[in-house]
Amino acid sequence: MMPKTSAERQAAYRARRPMVGSSGERRLNTWVSTAAHLALERIAARDGVTQRAVLERLLRIEDDRILAGLTPHTPEWDAYLGMK
Repeated sequence: MMPKTSAERQAAYRARRPMVGSSGERRLNTWVSTAAHLALERIAARDGVTQRAVLERLLRIEDDRILAGLTPHTPEWDAYLGMK
């Protein structure tokens, strides 16, 4: 049997990861500008946390800010949350 390639090992790892709604995790794969990447590295290093922790914190802060400006159970609220 031939050893697995790096890509095969990575694919198997990803297949084993939990992907269950809000209680699990979801994979994010994207490109960002060099300036954004450098800022992410600086913030993470300054705060002594992972880049993942920085991204999660910033996303939650912005989501909370948007939700605070919306009235619950209005068309705008439903549209933002993806409800019909």
